[in-house]
Amino acid sequence: MKARLSKEPEKNIFEGFSSNLFKFLVNLEKHNSVDWFHKNRDNYQKFLVEPAKGFIKDMAPFFNQINPSIRTEPKFNETIMRLNKDMRFAKGDPYRAFLLIHFGRFKMDSEFFLFFEPDDYELGFFINNCTGDNLYFKQNLSRYKKEIIDVCKRYKINGNYSFYELHDPSNQVKKFDAEKHYQKLEETEHIILHLNKKPTLKKLYSSDIIPEMMKMVTNIYPLYCFAISPQPLTELQRFEENF
Repeated sequence: MKARLSKEPEKNIFEGFSSNLFKFLVNLEKHNSVDWFHKNRDNYQKFLVEPAKGFIKDMAPFFNQINPSIRTEPKFNETIMRLNKDMRFAKGDPYRAFLLIHFGRFKMDSEFFLFFEPDDYELGFFINNCTGDNLYFKQNLSRYKKEIIDVCKRYKINGNYSFYELHDPSNQVKKFDAEKHYQKLEETEHIILHLNKKPTLKKLYSSDIIPEMMKMVTNIYPLYCFAISPQPLTELQRFEENF
């Protein structure tokens, strides 16, 4: 008689996030201490870390195809921001009461993200509009105004994304329009564009959040071309020919 082999479930198979993720963040915000976190570390792993890694693994083939230079390893400080702060440089609570999953080429690069707060979440795009190595959005804003406005119009970025400065979310433009708000783009160092019409929670709690993220990235990638290349029109042409 053949022995029946029990098949253990593979770790990090992504089936969606859980409402327990939000419960964990709510409680972390209330009880932000090392003791509380250590007592709840299992929930942190189960409801935040494991689903995040599964999500990143499922997104990896898509990002590898669209741009292989975008990091897709499910690692802290690469695609997942650590919750614990470096208390040598931070004051107040020891933990961030949010979860950030992000896809860029390097630290502080322009990137695509999925962001969870205790009572909300966002799919969006961060643009680093500062001067630095391999940061091109600032110079391309002055060189390619007409083309950037055209991209935002053709790909229906206008009207479908909210716009705000990363460190001042209260000052938000609810319906971003590149032509109308071009001066704001030029003046803002850390730009956040996130979906006005957020996907339903039903999608978040299933693997349907994967195609939703892919749709957002594909939609906004033409603008991303102006953030990652000194020849953005060449990058844009490559994207349009392939996708």
